[in-house]
Amino acid sequence: MATTRELLEAGIARLREGALEAGLETPRLDAELLLAHAVGVDRTAVIAHPDAPVGPEAEAAYRRAIERRVVGEPVAYLRGIKEFHGLAFAVDPRALIPRPETELLVDLAFADVMDRLTGAARPRDHRPVSVLDVGTGSGAVAIALAVALRKRGVPADDVAITAVDIVPEALDLARENAVGHAVGDRVRFVGADLLPPVVAGPWDVIAANLPYVRSDALARLPAPTTYEPAIALDGGADGLVVIDRLLAALPTALAHGGLALLEIGSDQGTSILEHVHDRLPGWRCRVEPDLAGLPRVARIERAA
Repeated sequence: MATTRELLEAGIARLREGALEAGLETPRLDAELLLAHAVGVDRTAVIAHPDAPVGPEAEAAYRRAIERRVVGEPVAYLRGIKEFHGLAFAVDPRALIPRPETELLVDLAFADVMDRLTGAARPRDHRPVSVLDVGTGSGAVAIALAVALRKRGVPADDVAITAVDIVPEALDLARENAVGHAVGDRVRFVGADLLPPVVAGPWDVIAANLPYVRSDALARLPAPTTYEPAIALDGGADGLVVIDRLLAALPTALAHGGLALLEIGSDQGTSILEHVHDRLPGWRCRVEPDLAGLPRVARIERAA
């Protein structure tokens, strides 16, 4: 019976063989995650017990996963799970895999919602703070926000979160994740192209992780990205076509005094400022950097 160490070494070697062609950047980490998933333990257990024997069924599952990874299939799809904002989300080809940089979108939305809830000027007979997550995909942003608010003790009636996606299958996945994190009653999911068909807004906060990859750059993306839905990646000729459509809708969708948070590509910081200036004169916009210091979220504010 093979040991953890032997299987890891074999898996790492196999992944390194295909690293260049498939764009695999972390062979060791990938092998550790896939072996842990096959065995049914945490990755730390695999690392801590190199001499532990691995049963034949788990070994066979691991070797199959390694071969699928060699040709580029994302680890998240192979495991069926992706960690985001401290939570484990179910993921599959129905939706884009949540990225760590998108956590900034959740943090900024959470901070703004809390400011609105605790603001001294908030009337006693207040209405709920309304939040719209556009292009929700797996539901990661809306669900992470709902969980964060629940942990802070915010009553469900104080914040109304709506999550929208044009792909019905993605919405099914998002609903599954919402139920899995016990916030199915805190997030309303709606099928629509950008905005709900019956506009329930205007919303106080709009968060959006829309496609922003330039069409001519799709072919140059790493192989794992080709397994994800193209509709969630292709942002048109300049990468901002879909985002521009949302900008055009903001005067109707965003409340006065509202905040829109739009994730952008790391090379689009200057472009988004120009687009907002041209399409939303008089609105304020600044770009928030991610942890790597790269442009990541356009913060667009409408005057009260």
